[in-house]
Amino acid sequence: MPENEMLSCVVKEPRLVVRKFLARPQHEGLGAIVRRSIGRFELRYFDPFLVLDEFSVTAPAGFPDHPHRGFETVTYMLQGAMTHEDFEGHKGTIKAGDLQWMTAGRGIVHSEMPAEQGTQKGLQLWINLSSKHKMIEPRYQEVSSKDIAEASKDGIKVRVIAGEALGAKSPVYTRTPTMYLDFTLKPGAHLQQPIPESWNSFVYVLEGEGTFSGKKSSPPVSAHHLLLLGSGGDGLEAWNKSGSKPLRFILVGGEPLGEPLVQYGPFVMNTQEEIDQTVEDFENCVNGFEKAKHWRSEAAIRLDF
Repeated sequence: MPENEMLSCVVKEPRLVVRKFLARPQHEGLGAIVRRSIGRFELRYFDPFLVLDEFSVTAPAGFPDHPHRGFETVTYMLQGAMTHEDFEGHKGTIKAGDLQWMTAGRGIVHSEMPAEQGTQKGLQLWINLSSKHKMIEPRYQEVSSKDIAEASKDGIKVRVIAGEALGAKSPVYTRTPTMYLDFTLKPGAHLQQPIPESWNSFVYVLEGEGTFSGKKSSPPVSAHHLLLLGSGGDGLEAWNKSGSKPLRFILVGGEPLGEPLVQYGPFVMNTQEEIDQTVEDFENCVNGFEKAKHWRSEAAIRLDF
């Protein structure tokens, strides 16, 4: 069945929750706090997803100048604002509800720092690139909150970061086929969302409590939990059985690459030889990292980092 036809169908065989993790706070970057649910010791990789962080940053903490190669980062702001700069001269600020989809490709060095007083919160997802895309030129896609596709029906609201839901479709282009949906369910609401059958998928709960996995009698799951969905089903089924509080969660799915993976911190390639070459390229400021030799972000200069 073509994917666009499948996405219009009712879920007939809901996927079951096969693993559940509570993402506990840990330190990352310069004084930042993240709740990491993918990319931790229990779940190093969930093809094609490398990392999922729910971050919380208060100045002067943040993520000063650092490199990437071989994957994409997706930053979705929940509260406050973050300013990003890179050695290509790109600079911008994303605020609550805004999205930045960055393709690191062959190499980028950038910083991500708080742009407002108080605490900035958001999600950052790392999506692996296939071997044929790992060395492409870096690219940014930025979408302001007002331009993110939204739809509502039967007590369900969705913001479509990537993919399609409730008839709304995202304009974001994903090299690795991906869906990224931000759902809010009012008390009593019931969701059925199709997922392409060959894709890996997961749920991350942001607010409230929800019941997932096709079993309405299952115990509810609260905020900061990641739920891995099993294969074999055609979609997600979820309920908000709360009498008063909304349930908010993201549903993310992606087509597995099925390729070898070697990761060294912010570098993700297919072989150890490619990782060794990447480290050498970065240290010598060549092969995509030329501009790193003389570049520092304005934030790093202020911090004398």
